[in-house]
Amino acid sequence: MNMNILVEDFIKVFGGSQEGVHRFLSPGRVNLIGDHVDYNGGFVFPCALSFGTYAIARKREDATIRLFSNNFKDLGIIVADVFNINYEESHDWANYPKGLVKVLQDAGYKIDTGFDVLFYGNIPNGAGLSSSASIELATAIVLKTLFNLEIEMLDMVKFSQKSENEFNGVNCGIMDQFAIGMGKKDHAILLDTNTLNYQYTPIKLQDVTIVIANTNKRRGLAESKYNERRGECETALTLLQQKIDITALGMLTEEVFEENKHLIEDEVVRKRAKHAVYENQRTIKAVKALNAGDLHCFGQLMNDSHISLRDDYEVSCNELDTLVSAAWKNGSIGSRMTGAGFGGCTVNLVKTEDVETFIQNVGNEYQSAIGYSADFYIASIGDGTREI
Repeated sequence: MNMNILVEDFIKVFGGSQEGVHRFLSPGRVNLIGDHVDYNGGFVFPCALSFGTYAIARKREDATIRLFSNNFKDLGIIVADVFNINYEESHDWANYPKGLVKVLQDAGYKIDTGFDVLFYGNIPNGAGLSSSASIELATAIVLKTLFNLEIEMLDMVKFSQKSENEFNGVNCGIMDQFAIGMGKKDHAILLDTNTLNYQYTPIKLQDVTIVIANTNKRRGLAESKYNERRGECETALTLLQQKIDITALGMLTEEVFEENKHLIEDEVVRKRAKHAVYENQRTIKAVKALNAGDLHCFGQLMNDSHISLRDDYEVSCNELDTLVSAAWKNGSIGSRMTGAGFGGCTVNLVKTEDVETFIQNVGNEYQSAIGYSADFYIASIGDGTREI
């Protein structure tokens, strides 16, 4: 992305000169394995992408906050007062940056003048590659820089999640914000969402490429199904706690779960808990396989993950299943849905020499089955949120 063009756009929208203008990038993320375990205290394995949300920002002398997105030009400049920030439905996307200002102020950080920000995101909206968390971390780094805030990245990650949960009313776990804030080029992050202990794992794919396929079916993260699944897992946890001393489903091994699953009489709730437990263990095994250079084992665990998300957790959909089954037929080493589900993207491991054919064949199968086309991106793993 040419940042000079975005700076020119900023000047056109807000006026003034380039003096005091800062440039930032906050990436998108993809989760390689470990979905719907981040709110169950399990392990996830995401990485930051090389594209995401760009922010051009400049501090003001008065109390006015002005926000503009090149992605939503028809909404124009959205204006807020730094001393009186509230959620407003008409402000649409701008409630994400506004939420960050509010949670940081509430935590005692001094944000006492306004500022202008122009955003541009090249994360496809609604693709499940975390555009909301990306804009949150972009705003956090803008505020840290403009107001000289003494704040560590890990705290920016936590405040971003808090903002999404409390200001925007989206009940997300911490994985998205963590991957975006803490990302590292050519590494994925094995994150224990129960303790926030983490380790970077080099992604050495040699002759294999990560391909992301977008169903182009829009999905809303805040929709009822997501909160329903969280509720079912909380029910399962409460039932298991009658006998086992645990605070999260992610603390269970498969064996302990199998010995105690009879405590969950409702078959659907039991299936939800099974996914959380088994997906967590799959993630641990997948990272061991990756470290041992066994990409085929990693790929098989990805496939098993999709089957579990499809059958036990029931967060897949026809579009995702069509992409995954087409990938399995067309030589993928591993393929699975990634993210919240009900649309969004799949993540695929494909031999580099086969990528072009893979995209063509899977794309054709998807088009003829679904009636519209999927988009494909070659995933390059980048650094986390930063000033550039």
